[in-house]
Amino acid sequence: MRRLAPAIVFFAAACAPRPQVAPTPQPTVAAPVPQSIGSLVGETAGGLVQRFGNPALQVREGASLKLQFRRRGCVLDAYLYAPPSGGVQRVTHIDTRYASGIDANEQTCVRLLQAP
Repeated sequence: MRRLAPAIVFFAAACAPRPQVAPTPQPTVAAPVPQSIGSLVGETAGGLVQRFGNPALQVREGASLKLQFRRRGCVLDAYLYAPPSGGVQRVTHIDTRYASGIDANEQTCVRLLQAP
């Protein structure tokens, strides 16, 4: 009977109802808010040159192209890639910063680059 007692305790514990645990709510990810700078995403290299003038720096790496525009202390880096199916390279990402290296507001930087 001594050997049977622990087995009965374990069996009873296994059959006992488990406490209900509320599911942990998953955080929702908000869609990014489009900014007016978003008009540069999808732009071609020619469109950027028309908008900002000739780039201060042009770097080709594989199938990608980085164009850098600098003016009035603001630096804009535009990264262009061709779609997987081929075709014209278009802007997929933009970084903006001040000449000091501190991040710049994209809208402000675009205004500074476009100003006459």
